[in-house]
Amino acid sequence: MKLTQEQFIINAKGKKTGVILSMPQYQQLLEDLHDLAIVAERRQEPTLTLAELKKRLRKPIHHV
Repeated sequence: MKLTQEQFIINAKGKKTGVILSMPQYQQLLEDLHDLAIVAERRQEPTLTLAELKKRLRKPIHHV
């Protein structure tokens, strides 16, 4: 994602209170947030070794 120059909204005291993003930037941030939420939800799941993953991927799929 190519970032463009961000634009800030400031209050009467000059404090930054918001930011204006392009739609692609906003959508990418939402996707990233969603991905991070999934990672957090799955953090406690057991992990597989690379060898075990390869073994599972080689197994043929049996349709019922």
